[in-house]
Formats: sequence, C-alpha cells, structure tokens
Amino acid sequence: MITTNNLNEVRRQIQKLKKENPGEKIIVQAHDPEFNRKILEISDVDVLLSPELHNRKDKLKERDSGLNEILCKIAKKNNTKIGIDIEKINSLSKQEKAKALARIRQNIFLCKKTGCELAIVPQKKYAKQEIMGFLISLGSSTQVAKKAAD
Repeated sequence: MITTNNLNEVRRQIQKLKKENPGEKIIVQAHDPEFNRKILEISDVDVLLSPELHNRKDKLKERDSGLNEILCKIAKKNNTKIGIDIEKINSLSKQEKAKALARIRQNIFLCKKTGCELAIVPQKKYAKQEIMGFLISLGSSTQVAKKAAD
C-alpha cells in the first residue's frame, strides 16, 4: 500500500512494485481531489483507498465524499476499484464514524451510477457475508457487494 501524497514518489513506487511483484495489487491511499484524479488516471493502480476519510468540511447541501461522477468514470475506464478501509472506520470516534459511513454511502451511490467497482481492503479478516451485509446496508446492490467480497 502506498501512503505518500507526493505524486512523483507514488509513480516511482508503482514502477518498483510492478517490477518486484507483478501479480500484487497496487493500493494507493487517497488524499486531496487533485491527487486522487491523477492517481485514477494512472492505469496501473488497482485500488484507490478511502477517498471519504479526509479533514475537509462537508458543504451545506452536500457531502464531500472525496469522489464525484467524473472521478468514478475515470476509475471505471482504467479498471481501478474504490477501496473501503473497514479497520480505519472502526477506529474512528462515533461522530467521525457517522460522517465516514454517510460519505461511503454517497460513494456507493456514485459507483452504482457509473459502474465503478468497490473493494474492501482488509478482506481476509472478515467473512464474505459480513462484507456483503455491510455494503448492502449502505445501499449497494447485491451484485456489487458480491464482487467486492470476492
């Protein structure tokens, strides 16, 4: 998993990971919207992790979930999944957890609208039914939840 917010460093790490471990998934932690867009435009990235977890305030009439329809279309075109980090969500306070879940719900709606795929990151820790139940309770379709749980 790549966590730096320097775009050149991310590109170097992606190239290094591709050479060393060609079959391993490349996961990049999301940061600001410009960084997320540039990461989604790189076709080698497999998962953009947790765009909903940030310190920006929500607007008055809409949530700042870290994604929009254009970013989801770019992700679909490059076969990049939008990742949800359940461990990080569990570690948040109750108020922050409520905000994160509302933003995830909005991201699920955007992914459903554009056909972008979802991914749960610490997948081995949870059963398939738990992941599917989590995503379905947030508004995901059964087919999308099954793909994310696999």
